[in-house]
Amino acid sequence: MTGHTPAAMECSWKAVLLLVLASLAVQYTAIRSFIAKPFTICRIPKHTGCGPGLAASCDPRPQPVTHILILATTRSGSSFIGQLLNQHSDIFYLFEPLYHVQTTLINTSLRFRHPPSAPASADGRRLLLGAYRDLLRSLFDCQLHDLETYIKPTPDNHRTQRLFRRGASKALCSPPVCAAWPPAPGGELDEQEQEVAAAERWEEGECVRRCGALNLTLAARVCAQRHHVAIKTVRIPEIGDLRTLVEDPRLNLKVIQLVRDPRGILASRIDTFPESFRAWKIWRNSGRKPYNLDASHLSATCEDFLNSAGTGLARPGWLKGRYMLVRYEDLAREPEKKTEEIYRFLGVPVDGNVPRWILNNTRGAGASGNHKYATVRDSAATAEGWRFKLTYDMVELVQNICNLTLTQLGYKMVNSPEELRNVSVNLAEDKIFLPFL
Repeated sequence: MTGHTPAAMECSWKAVLLLVLASLAVQYTAIRSFIAKPFTICRIPKHTGCGPGLAASCDPRPQPVTHILILATTRSGSSFIGQLLNQHSDIFYLFEPLYHVQTTLINTSLRFRHPPSAPASADGRRLLLGAYRDLLRSLFDCQLHDLETYIKPTPDNHRTQRLFRRGASKALCSPPVCAAWPPAPGGELDEQEQEVAAAERWEEGECVRRCGALNLTLAARVCAQRHHVAIKTVRIPEIGDLRTLVEDPRLNLKVIQLVRDPRGILASRIDTFPESFRAWKIWRNSGRKPYNLDASHLSATCEDFLNSAGTGLARPGWLKGRYMLVRYEDLAREPEKKTEEIYRFLGVPVDGNVPRWILNNTRGAGASGNHKYATVRDSAATAEGWRFKLTYDMVELVQNICNLTLTQLGYKMVNSPEELRNVSVNLAEDKIFLPFL
């Protein structure tokens, strides 16, 4: 065996050390060069044939993703406006995913936000809003697995039967997420034709029964193939609560704030949630105002509208190009025109599914069945229906509580029972709310 002198050993160790340092320098330079360049996630455009083994045909400059948030309150028509986006073949839509955050963090299914009355409730509100924002950021990036933290029982192998209102999302009820959905009669259909056929025939409950457990991994893959993601929520009170998301450079967030006449909201809540509004129902049926009437939900809703719309209409710089206020009454009265305005604000072309859905779902004689989230109805008549459901005394109370909000949003006061019932008088003024572009 050849011996090694101390000098030779010292030289070899120096050589090794120099090689290690040189390697680290190369890696550091490479990493710095990598992160210095703009980084984008390449989304696979639908029906392009782009996939494994076809990298050469993948467009490295994909269409910009639009992240859409419908900001609303309970019984304001948010299910209706959500469907106007859900029908689009290139929009991945989720209905109220924040429901799971609320029920998990506060272990209850409270439907309405009450004003904080103590420091503890204020802390809880901040915690809840922080969790909401974190989950929205993940979902807009199609990281649907982040929902699993809040779904109970916890999904098994990324599959769940418990996603709230899964049936309200066309993408989650159509191939390939729901392979069990049968093709429409008339021969073989391609994927897009199957999706359209399923959407035209689907009922929410039937979707859940037919499709079985939701595979969140597959759903996330479908989400990533769509160019736009839309989410509807009634759980964030004000646009100001979303500022960190609006200013997040990772998102291209556009917020549609939906408002409705508080008198119409109250009438709808009484009919939809009879247990929670028992005292209001007694007042309406008997004509006598109960001593234990709770109007806090109404004052909270009007306060949220006033503050949120006030922020949006003041047009702060951070909302430029990101905010649009929509009155439910305007949408119900002229659905085609208002839908075009919404899509123009979003910068998304309207596809054929949307006007077809509008035609089929705004000209009906009444609500489809008894489902509280039904959207098949005469939309204009529905918007005015509250005028025959509330007594004048009830309307007068709402007007006293929500006076500033009604004025801000362009809703006229009624001053007599006769004026209340006279539907020839339009209570939503011809007020134009232009998007902040």
